[in-house]
Amino acid sequence: MSDDEYVYDEASGEWVSAANVATASAEQAVEVRDSVGNLLADGDQVTLIKDLTVKGAGQTLKRGTLIKSIRLTGDAQEIDCKFDGIKGLVLRAEFVRKR
Repeated sequence: MSDDEYVYDEASGEWVSAANVATASAEQAVEVRDSVGNLLADGDQVTLIKDLTVKGAGQTLKRGTLIKSIRLTGDAQEIDCKFDGIKGLVLRAEFVRKR
């Protein structure tokens, strides 16, 4: 990026250099780790390490269930995922292990 590019920062109400914004966003990246400390990324497959009762769905996800294609939410302890019959499933990273 050149020094001539600027981005409006709504929080401060000022124009800031685009290079500064790029470095600041890279520093704010959250690392999400599973129950044994493996680093998780978007698209990973995880396995449940504990039986989990899903509120509102009347269903229990059993230990060993494979969850495919997770998405990180920006929170260090939560991951967003899809599972058959359950919409909007959010799991805690402490209950999964990277496959």
